[in-house]
Amino acid sequence: MTTKANEWVCSVKVATVWTEPTSMRELDAPGVANPVLLAEWLEALTYNERLALCNENRVQTQLLYGEPVLVEEIEGEWAKIIAVWQPSKKDSRGYPGWVPLAQLKKSEQLNSIGVVRVSSIKAQLWDMKEKPLLIVPFNTTLPVFSEEAPYFKVQTPHGDALLLKKDADYAVSTEQYPKLLAEEAVALGELYLDLPYLWGGMSPYGYDCSGFSYNMLKACGYLIPRDASDQARSGEEVSIGDPSSWKKGDLLFFANDEGTGPVRHVGFYYGNGQLLHSPSTGKTVEILMLEGSKLEKEICAVRRYAV
Repeated sequence: MTTKANEWVCSVKVATVWTEPTSMRELDAPGVANPVLLAEWLEALTYNERLALCNENRVQTQLLYGEPVLVEEIEGEWAKIIAVWQPSKKDSRGYPGWVPLAQLKKSEQLNSIGVVRVSSIKAQLWDMKEKPLLIVPFNTTLPVFSEEAPYFKVQTPHGDALLLKKDADYAVSTEQYPKLLAEEAVALGELYLDLPYLWGGMSPYGYDCSGFSYNMLKACGYLIPRDASDQARSGEEVSIGDPSSWKKGDLLFFANDEGTGPVRHVGFYYGNGQLLHSPSTGKTVEILMLEGSKLEKEICAVRRYAV
């Protein structure tokens, strides 16, 4: 069955976007269910099984609860989608890939007064009887209809729900969040120190390197490209040869062959010659001293998205 491109939303706390429907392995079943068993799936994966998500080109990115996508076609239990909030050179409309249809829901026409974005690492969503509904991750963005202490009343794929004000930031629209200082993105990133790396990861269950930079800057009011190679071509160029001009919160990019190959990694400049980043499969978010590291000779670009 093929449908016209139309807007749906992610209906689980985090949905993984796969390269093809055949990219999913039997052992990935908990990660494509609804409700998704994300922690259980990731905890059960061995190092080699996690590594294969990247090395075998199985996973593209992830969606957060309520995130809009364009559904281009439906094949059996899978939908070919475009993640419209994730800019990419792969498609001018957003990031392409495949998601289980069970993890999507058709969007509705809404008369909201704005949006709220989850500012906590994870937040409890409540139903209208104040019973626990779903745990949603950092940066989950939902339409809001009203507010009544201590809650925002939000529209979700599960219907009307309540989100504690202390766990979210309000704006009239996603484009009208205030732009915070670059140091704020770094401070947010520090909250995820020791979080295991996840290829394609876009949530507090695991970030990849560019998912980490994308999400910390998104929370500070900047919508940047999803992938490191695209991020390295946007923003304000900063001199590689003058580290004294680098500011905390600038993005440092790295490439093989001592910086001459394709961009393969990104992290935040932390100041004092240090890097805050999500390194690679088997490692965790860390602050690294660049001097003496392999990355020191691989810097290929420095970009500034926030002041």
